[in-house]
Amino acid sequence: MAKYWHEDIETMPREDMRKLQSERLVAQVKHVYEHVPYYRDLMDKKGVKPDDIQSVDDLHKLPFLSKADLREAYPYGLLATPLSDCVRIHSTSGTTGKRVVAFYTQHDIDLWEDCCARAITAAGGTEDDVCQVAYGYGLFTGGAGLHGGSHKVGSLTLPMSSGNTERQIQFMRDLGATILCCTPSYAAYIGETLHDMGLTPDDIKLKAGIFGAEPWTEEMRRSIEKSLGIKAYDIFGLTEISGPGVAFECAEQTGMHINEDHFIPEIIDPETGEVLPEGTVGELVFTSITKEAFPLLRYRTRDLCVLSRKKCSCGRTLIKMAKPMGRSDDMMIIRGVNVFPSQIETVLIEQGYSPNYLIEVDRKNNTDTLDISVEMTPEQFSDKMKDVQEKERSLAAAIKTMLGINPKVHLVSPKTITRSEGKAVRVIDRRKLHD
Repeated sequence: MAKYWHEDIETMPREDMRKLQSERLVAQVKHVYEHVPYYRDLMDKKGVKPDDIQSVDDLHKLPFLSKADLREAYPYGLLATPLSDCVRIHSTSGTTGKRVVAFYTQHDIDLWEDCCARAITAAGGTEDDVCQVAYGYGLFTGGAGLHGGSHKVGSLTLPMSSGNTERQIQFMRDLGATILCCTPSYAAYIGETLHDMGLTPDDIKLKAGIFGAEPWTEEMRRSIEKSLGIKAYDIFGLTEISGPGVAFECAEQTGMHINEDHFIPEIIDPETGEVLPEGTVGELVFTSITKEAFPLLRYRTRDLCVLSRKKCSCGRTLIKMAKPMGRSDDMMIIRGVNVFPSQIETVLIEQGYSPNYLIEVDRKNNTDTLDISVEMTPEQFSDKMKDVQEKERSLAAAIKTMLGINPKVHLVSPKTITRSEGKAVRVIDRRKLHD
């Protein structure tokens, strides 16, 4: 079985990778400076010229780009090639302001699909597999990216998109799907529906799942693995940089390998912008060094994580990023305490609850309130008010231990929180609606 998709790249010695990155970075900076007036203005304001960038060591001299820049430059302000050279766009699922639109040449799509092929191969995928793609298709990058990667690998590809879960399971059984690609929350829902249909993992042939596009915890991974009888792999990407496949997990699962021949990662202090040493928690920044149409230099992702060059048992030398612990803009400050939704999810799953929950934050009488609605499993469900109240008190205490603040917990009947077939909505912050 193939272990790598691009063995020479994925196992490349560090010095050779740095040399390749430096060559590509120098060419990319020149390309962007000459063809993107918006970024040229940012460089000029910072007093940086393309000749100042001689290698990866000079990356820190370049200005950052943020989502605010992408919105300001919408739609064509960051395009680096003639529109006639572009063959596709994708867009973020953002809910505020202008959507971010990313452009692709055919070459960009080929490289992106290669990155996704690396992820599928790392999860054990080959031409003998049946790959069921249940990410959304359309403007969202998930479906198209894994679909293209599956084609490259030569797997039989089922372009299911999300939704119609019973039909997903029917095709999964009839066509013998072996790899499932979707969001983790949808994978959990497929597992739940499988169980509701009176089936078990023995009734399907799935061996692996490639899940991303939303934060998920290790506890949720174990829960999905059990319900579907698979090994669950993480994949990372963002529309602004290309889509899924920027980084992917191997079988060791101690972080995701970043495709460094295409994307140079940095970790910065989110407040000062200073580059932090390897092993420090900070904000992840990416520079695209092979993209033609929409090459972003030093793009601030807002994801908080750690990079590591620790040797990996899979043989890949690509740097690893830890699973993001949250986003600097997803972090809620409630009564002066930093709260990430992932912390709450960890407690719920550790306490035996399902990963179906809704966090609502509000402000009443100048005080922040934290209400968490959590679904009970059928086994936990009780129509005795006293039993439910006791469970709510116990869960609230466990969450307080994790966060340091008191939440109000509402246990609700099974299947009463709306399921998501794409990215799950976990948080409603009503303070933002009032302020």
